[in-house]
Amino acid sequence: MSTTTVNIAFQKNLLKDIDRVARDESRSRSEFLREAARAYIQRKQRWADVFKMGRGIAKARGLSQDDVSKEIAAYRKSKAKRR
Repeated sequence: MSTTTVNIAFQKNLLKDIDRVARDESRSRSEFLREAARAYIQRKQRWADVFKMGRGIAKARGLSQDDVSKEIAAYRKSKAKRR
């Protein structure tokens, strides 16, 4: 797999944290950042999949966004009363 070098700017404190974690995990800075980017992309895709599934279920059940919002509000209200 070929690679491309990029320049990226970080605040000094963030770069220190990146370097500390990379060092603690015996990784290079580049290896750490590649893994962080992969994890972020995977997490975004999982959430997109969850929302897609939710839209499919709502559509199949004939629910509108307003129906879902009302149900969430009612659940939160009942949960707050239990506290």
